[in-house]
Amino acid sequence: MNSIESNALEPTRADLAGASRSQKVTRLLPVYGLPIITAALIALFSILLPNTFPTLLNLRSIVSDKSIIAMLSLAAMIPMAAGKIDLTVGYGIVLWHILVISLQVAFGLPWPVAVLVVICLGAFTGLLNGLLVEVARIDSFIATLGTGTVLYALALWHTGGRQVVAMLPDGFLALNGTMVFGLPITGFYVLVLAVAMWLMFEYLPLGRYIYAIGANPKTAALNGIPVQRFTVGAFMASGILTAVTGVLLASKLRIGQASVGLEYLLPALVGAFLGSTTIKPGRVNVWGTIVGVAVLAVGIAGIQQFGGSFWVEPLFNGLTLLAAIGMAGYAQRKRGAVAKVPVGAPDRKA
Repeated sequence: MNSIESNALEPTRADLAGASRSQKVTRLLPVYGLPIITAALIALFSILLPNTFPTLLNLRSIVSDKSIIAMLSLAAMIPMAAGKIDLTVGYGIVLWHILVISLQVAFGLPWPVAVLVVICLGAFTGLLNGLLVEVARIDSFIATLGTGTVLYALALWHTGGRQVVAMLPDGFLALNGTMVFGLPITGFYVLVLAVAMWLMFEYLPLGRYIYAIGANPKTAALNGIPVQRFTVGAFMASGILTAVTGVLLASKLRIGQASVGLEYLLPALVGAFLGSTTIKPGRVNVWGTIVGVAVLAVGIAGIQQFGGSFWVEPLFNGLTLLAAIGMAGYAQRKRGAVAKVPVGAPDRKA
């Protein structure tokens, strides 16, 4: 039933004690390799494109464009930590960004009420996904693919294939259009969300329970963790965060159209999968996810400034996803191999 596994592979102090310098580098490279690559890409593009890349304008553009992907990646990360996958992060944002505008235009709802309605619907979608996975025992990939397709169909039916255009209130537009310290406010949304999720997963029992479920749901259940409740809660949290992201997307675009949204699914999953290959290799984690999105943002921005064609971004995302899945699988296999070696067992290579 698990679509992915959640097993940490980060080296401990005991692992590094007595190791040679080369062995320490080998153990630490998977942990800090991706942040180093990100820094190297920034330095490389800054040298090759000194007039356009290392500028405040480019930073604003990257933060504005990739904040939506970062929030969706964090939304997808929550069920992944529980060993599941949620594809509705890509399909749901299509309907939610359309609906929050339609509720204001067609039904005359104040924008705070429209936002609240969309968030409640996002929570209900997450609840439905959780019930399909935990009660109906449908694989999370299949269940969320079905739910997401229904949401996308509803978006097409609601719009009739046309754009939803209207004069929106200034308060609603300010949700995305405000600048703070010269940067889009969405970047600060991502930062606050990342810190809150990091504290939850690293320091609260809730986060540890979700990780335990992702590592081995049967063992977690035997230890008294209510697996179904926490798994359903993970899907609901993902649904709520996806709805919030849809609201921000509507505030940014100022129009609703069914052709917008699905292109965020692949990079969101890429960011989450890349996050499982760094900081805590073998386990999806918050800062790894942020670094994964940063790699995509920096790489694509640099390539586009070199004159890359429109197809470069999906190609880059697809190849990066394949590499991320491969690295994540390798990390999990290595974790399993390490776990099978008894403590104090002699090294055969010695």
